[in-house]
Amino acid sequence: MKKNRLEAFSDGVLAVIITIMVLELKAPHDVSAQALVRLLPAFLSYVLSFLYIAIYWNNHHHLLHTVNRVNGSILWANNHLLFWLALVPFVTAWSGQNHFAALPVALYGIVLLMAAVAYFLLTNTIIATHGNDSVLARAIGRDHKGKVSVVLYALAVPLAFLAPIVALAIYAGVAVMWLIPDARIERAMQE
Repeated sequence: MKKNRLEAFSDGVLAVIITIMVLELKAPHDVSAQALVRLLPAFLSYVLSFLYIAIYWNNHHHLLHTVNRVNGSILWANNHLLFWLALVPFVTAWSGQNHFAALPVALYGIVLLMAAVAYFLLTNTIIATHGNDSVLARAIGRDHKGKVSVVLYALAVPLAFLAPIVALAIYAGVAVMWLIPDARIERAMQE
């Protein structure tokens, strides 16, 4: 099978996710600056989640450039990733509306952790389909960045019950780590 439908479906789901998140930002009925200050947690939660969805879209775009064909395993692995990303609007709203309370922040981290695991599984499924000498296998190597991300999420989730702000700082740190463009796939495709 060709990858076009997989790309189009994934792009559509990610666009809907971003749309749902922005619709959760409700304009205040009050015209004061204080009304905007009260919305700050929801807005900050949205910004972090928007960054995450944008990072996943960028990386997914690069990832699929290495794919020549898709099979059922790749389709299911991709749907597994989309499942976890589709939960981002819920945990974003819950965290922001509850001013980053411990349980919502922990659940936010669980969703990020599971999305990272799903992305790792999708990557490995593509490699299994295309072979260990494929462009993707050569590009990601041992994938230290991906593994470090999973470890940081796994550490931050229980930490959220003790210090939610520290857990959020870890989530933001992982996002910043991925904001730095990852040129591994582009380099491998040029070779």
